[in-house]
Amino acid sequence: MAGQSTQRRVRPWVTDALLGAGVAGTVSVVITANEGGRHGPDQLAYLWAVGLGALMLVRRRYPVLVLAVSVLGLFAYYAAGYPAIGLAVPVAAALFSAAEHGRIAASIVAAVLVVVVSVVFRLAEGQDFSFVVGYELAGHVLLMGAAIALGDSLRSRRAAQADARRIAELTEARYRQEAQARLRDERMAIARDLHDSLGHTTSVIALHADVAREALGRDETAARSALELIRSTARHSMDDLRRTVTLLRSPGDPPRTVVSLANLDAVTRAASAAGFDVDVRVAVDTPLPAPVEAAAFRIAQEAVTNVVRHSAGSRVQIRAEQHGDQLTVTVTDTGSDPAPGTEPTRGAEPTGGAEPTGGAEPAGAPTYPETANGRFEPTVARTGHGIAGMRERAESLGGTLTAGHRHTGFEVRAVLPLREPT
Repeated sequence: MAGQSTQRRVRPWVTDALLGAGVAGTVSVVITANEGGRHGPDQLAYLWAVGLGALMLVRRRYPVLVLAVSVLGLFAYYAAGYPAIGLAVPVAAALFSAAEHGRIAASIVAAVLVVVVSVVFRLAEGQDFSFVVGYELAGHVLLMGAAIALGDSLRSRRAAQADARRIAELTEARYRQEAQARLRDERMAIARDLHDSLGHTTSVIALHADVAREALGRDETAARSALELIRSTARHSMDDLRRTVTLLRSPGDPPRTVVSLANLDAVTRAASAAGFDVDVRVAVDTPLPAPVEAAAFRIAQEAVTNVVRHSAGSRVQIRAEQHGDQLTVTVTDTGSDPAPGTEPTRGAEPTGGAEPTGGAEPAGAPTYPETANGRFEPTVARTGHGIAGMRERAESLGGTLTAGHRHTGFEVRAVLPLREPT
């Protein structure tokens, strides 16, 4: 890599040196022809040719200065009476260099100046007009124009290549950012799925483990029922976990498990087994888009899980109702909130203030002050992973979610659009 970098730094100077040698050699050969002039070539004339070529070594840094010195040197050469060498040959390389570095105006001005001065001077000396203007002038103009055009073409091609490289770099950076954003969104979706699924199942397992423990020795039927529910819930949880692991390890995009509002019975069974009176009503007129229905199910599942874990009430309402182009999902705990500082009557809670497994909100949330209309302000009571995850699900579909205390309970309401915003 170091050798390649050095080679890239040296190559322009090598090119300039070869160009300078070509200019000096070409001008020297033309001088040797000894055509015209008041006296023949001498060492000073050849030294002038070498100096004209040496200017190419600084053409990249000082293109306009090199052009000006070349033009003035050409005038001085002819003023000294040396043999004729034409107009375009001595200044072609300088015109090319100035145009290559974007000095088009300077190149054109220099070419016009050389032609005008040469024509005027030769005609003043009495040379034949038809020979000077009709024969030699066209060749000089064409050669100078070709040198300028070649330099500008090379500059334009380099600029286009630089623009193409910048576009390629920006495109690559954009694709990389989009890939990172997709990966981040996928991780967030997997995290929400794990939280909603495992949070619900661990709550059910913890609750019925307590039921089985209390029923042992007193009610064997209730104990067996609780243990069977624990076994079934654990099996479903393992299935969900296997599907998630398969999704993470698969190189493609395998289809995810489709959940819908028709699966709410699994959620309501857990709440009913915990002693809640569950009231479910699903009023949907048309088939729902799969992402909307899956989000509605997960939001209802998480909200019911929070009720089972934290509520001291005895009744929960689940509503999924379609109103035009919107689906409204409402989960309401219609019981009473626990008194401030008391523990909820259901659910196994961790000690020491740690957050429950699966990111559910901590128990014992304080009540809110009563307002003038006799109701509690519907403010978000907690901001754990559960409510945050539900809100992310709703907002990812362009919807909204509110969660807060009512007068005698807690309500989660999600409004999900059934159509993508235009």
